Amino acid sequence: MKTYKASVFGSTGLIGGFLTDILINDPLCEQVVTLTRSEVIINNKKHKNHVIDFSSLNEIKKTIKNCDYVYSGIGTTQSRVNYNKKIYRSIDYDITLNIARACKENKIKSLSLVSTAGADRSKNNFYLSLKGEIDEDVSKIGIDSLSIFRPSLLLGKRNESRFGEKLAQYVMPLFSFLMPEDYRPIRADYVASAMHKISMKNIKGNNIYHFNKIMDNL
Repeated sequence: MKTYKASVFGSTGLIGGFLTDILINDPLCEQVVTLTRSEVIINNKKHKNHVIDFSSLNEIKKTIKNCDYVYSGIGTTQSRVNYNKKIYRSIDYDITLNIARACKENKIKSLSLVSTAGADRSKNNFYLSLKGEIDEDVSKIGIDSLSIFRPSLLLGKRNESRFGEKLAQYVMPLFSFLMPEDYRPIRADYVASAMHKISMKNIKGNNIYHFNKIMDNL
């Protein structure tokens, strides 16, 4: 197989961190570019970090120009933006759409992005409705290979403390067998591994992956 270059948005997050490690350890990956708001240092010759303005489509286009694969785990929480829905939307929606547009214009082979279980534009829930809107609008851009991953609760240790989520990580797995499959908690490293493996297949068109399909691609 040919070697490739990859870009990761959200590399400081739970899934993005695992993805970055997977790419660095893949012998076929010759360079891993992380796009961040502040400098990230990883002591590996494959790694290159760009500190960019995420609101700038031109900066995104410039930094992913020579990459083959792009991965996005961009997102925030309502508490981090003081429950300001306008700011929340500018991060989750605007940045993700700019990433997708940059991929289209640069003819990137594959874009893989993290959404959420239950994403649906028609939902009354702000978070689920917004995620559904993002998924729909990114799908209309016409990227050759688009993979949307919809995990439920992510299991794994975060750099930041989220008490409610930490509690759920202990409780929900005990009852996961009672839950609809799409809403079962899943390890973040499993999602990252599936994202990498699926992207390497260069499956054409728009594809959505829930719990079962993610687990089938480990």
